[in-house]
Amino acid sequence: MGTTKSQIFTEQQNDLAQLFKVLGHPARVAILQYISHQNACICNDLVEEIGLAQATISQHLKELKGLGLLKGEVEGKRMCYCIDIDRWNSIQNQLNSFFNTTKSNCC
Repeated sequence: MGTTKSQIFTEQQNDLAQLFKVLGHPARVAILQYISHQNACICNDLVEEIGLAQATISQHLKELKGLGLLKGEVEGKRMCYCIDIDRWNSIQNQLNSFFNTTKSNCC
């Protein structure tokens, strides 16, 4: 597999690419939607809510947490997750900036 040559792109371009990569899986979008609609951190079993195996859910949570979208704390064998609002807002600003600077220059 070839290298991505990420060093030739800006930090913003690399950050957006990583964001799109992590959000490019529908299970991760479903997990974020579910957690973001809760009034408190989620400690219950996402397997029942999402319908995927525990190991699969754990991998997706790891990716989302790695991007900083989720905060989590260990409670025994369970993890409690919630949206990291500061990071959520930062990503929203990044996306707004990306889309708002695009000019319509075609028919």
